Amino acid sequence: MIGLSSAAPQGGCSRAGCREAATWRVDWRNPRIHAEDRVKTWLACDEHVEFLRDFLSSRSFPVRVTAFEQADAAGGGPS
Repeated sequence: MIGLSSAAPQGGCSRAGCREAATWRVDWRNPRIHAEDRVKTWLACDEHVEFLRDFLSSRSFPVRVTAFEQADAAGGGPS
């Protein structure tokens, strides 16, 4: 199961059970229920970034993967 939180990114991978530090930011939205300005963010470690991206892409959700900087967590980016 994939973890999801509405809180600002904290720096840990969003894959359930993973305790690794995030190195990737996965921004996405479900166009059936989210307006274009509503973007959710999952974080991913190197091992799980492709899994999370593929999980969302297979559902035809718009997905953008970028490098995650610890400064992102302090800035309270999209959730």
